Amino acid sequence: MFYAYILECADGTFYSGCTNDLKKRLHAHNNTKAGAHYTKIRRPVTLKWSQAFRSHAKARAKEAELKRMTREGKMGMITVTGQRQ
Repeated sequence: MFYAYILECADGTFYSGCTNDLKKRLHAHNNTKAGAHYTKIRRPVTLKWSQAFRSHAKARAKEAELKRMTREGKMGMITVTGQRQ
């Protein structure tokens, strides 16, 4: 499985990404040099939304869609799925 996801950074901003191992990638964002530079300087990050896909291409397409969304759009997605804390 592949996943598209939204993280919330410590400064309140959102980061969108895609991975085939969500747990490992979240750990990387929070604890290692392998995390994205954007999240590395805004730790800790928390997972706010994710969606599973059978193909890498579909997960990447969703990631691209997420990256084009406004902050308000992302907040709406998070609220609708009930994962917003």
